[in-house]
Amino acid sequence: MSYLLHQLLDRSAEAFPTHIAVEESASGSMTYAQLAQLSDRVRDRLIHLGVKPGDRVGIMAHKSADTLASLFGIMKAGAAYVPVDPTAPAERNAYIFQNCSVRAVVVEQDYLPRLQAEFAATGFQPHLIAIAGTGAGRPLREALDGLDGVDRAAPTASVRVDSSDLAYILYTSGSTGRPKGVMLSHANAAAFIDWCSSVFAPEHSDRFSSHAPFHFDLSILDIYVSIKHGATLVLVEEGLGKDPVRLAPWISQKRISVWYSVPSILGLMAQFGKLDQHDYSALRLILFAGEVFPIKHLRQLKSLVPGPRYFNLYGPTETNVCTWHEVPRTIPENQAEPVPIGRTCSSCHALVVDADGREVARGREGELCISGGTVMQGYWNLPEQTKNAFLTGRDGRWYRTGDIVVERPDGGFQYLGRRDRMVKKRGFRIELGEIEAALYRHPQVKEAAVVALPSEDGVRIKAFVSTSGGERISIIALKTFCSEHVPLYMVPDVFEQREALPKTSTDKIDYQSLMRA
Repeated sequence: MSYLLHQLLDRSAEAFPTHIAVEESASGSMTYAQLAQLSDRVRDRLIHLGVKPGDRVGIMAHKSADTLASLFGIMKAGAAYVPVDPTAPAERNAYIFQNCSVRAVVVEQDYLPRLQAEFAATGFQPHLIAIAGTGAGRPLREALDGLDGVDRAAPTASVRVDSSDLAYILYTSGSTGRPKGVMLSHANAAAFIDWCSSVFAPEHSDRFSSHAPFHFDLSILDIYVSIKHGATLVLVEEGLGKDPVRLAPWISQKRISVWYSVPSILGLMAQFGKLDQHDYSALRLILFAGEVFPIKHLRQLKSLVPGPRYFNLYGPTETNVCTWHEVPRTIPENQAEPVPIGRTCSSCHALVVDADGREVARGREGELCISGGTVMQGYWNLPEQTKNAFLTGRDGRWYRTGDIVVERPDGGFQYLGRRDRMVKKRGFRIELGEIEAALYRHPQVKEAAVVALPSEDGVRIKAFVSTSGGERISIIALKTFCSEHVPLYMVPDVFEQREALPKTSTDKIDYQSLMRA
């Protein structure tokens, strides 16, 4: 039976009011009752501001109990939450908020001036709820107190919407140079959450890590599976999350029992975290997704932390997790290929097709297509892209993942690579075309081409540029320019400047030549 995501919080608040719902590294924690009450206040304020069912509300703040209360409050008001990376360029975030016409934005004050300047340039005027930083709900509570002191928001009931209505929109890198919004309903998320519940058997005593930022789809498991079962969500702040030396003892000290992240940080901890010096007896599950886990680093991690069960979870934002594979206790020393992405989740169905959309025989390579309860509603305000994202001529909605796989004899799938120019780096989805579009905004850049090259730890992004006058641009200047137009994880690792970029016989940039450079 489907449900609304915010009902999970209210049910756990009723069952476990004094249990810790969310814990921050340094700022404190909130019980289920406190988190539910603060989300109610956000709901009341948004409804007072005129937010109605079906509206969108943005969140531009660091991951915290404040943002967690905000997203639940947004859904209680009948709206869908739209989280963005607060450290990304203000231009990009303003575009996202304008693109889906948010009615309001919960924003940290440090980011407010630049966001307001971007809005002013286009005349866009959503309501703004400014909070003075984040920390265990205190800044959000103080902001709401201040607003109530001027114009009190009356308590109201949560808005009843249908489970097919939107719960959140996650913007991903777009091939046109602009991010596109993936629309997910309450029912989409519930299908995934219920599958997690059946496979991973979460318990009230569990302590879930929250490594992924809230604008990243990995956060859906962290937040809602934890909240559904009355467990504790332990937030990993951004700086800590990228530091394997500090993170390794932190996991032990916090007695994390369920860990979920991209493989890259796990691989770094295996190499540099001195894992054999820490106690991981509380850790029962290690889940990873978002990119290929180099087999030698996975083997090393399992040898250092052998106790937990390990699962490889696969799925693009458009489907959330749709296949899964439990890693065997021992990985053979002679195994060179990554572990499989496995078989489909119970809420999904898979189909492997050729370039013409025809199903291929088991053992033949093809594009993986997915149907089922977790599959997105579509891309926000992009009907043509939505149409092209699904197979035509078949019953049901089959999302084309763009990933090339082969079905194994056991019915699971082996991932082979990408069909298009979208890659994943540290779990983040990157359209190489969006980086090129950013580089072309530089007044001196004449040509730009971006490629993804294999590296030991995943992929390396390399950008080739030529300038209109032939003069060189410093690498620092190029990196700085990119950081002003795309998130930091999309800034190329390497730049190479040439007089001209190679062309094919049809006068298109010769990417294959650049890949070999």
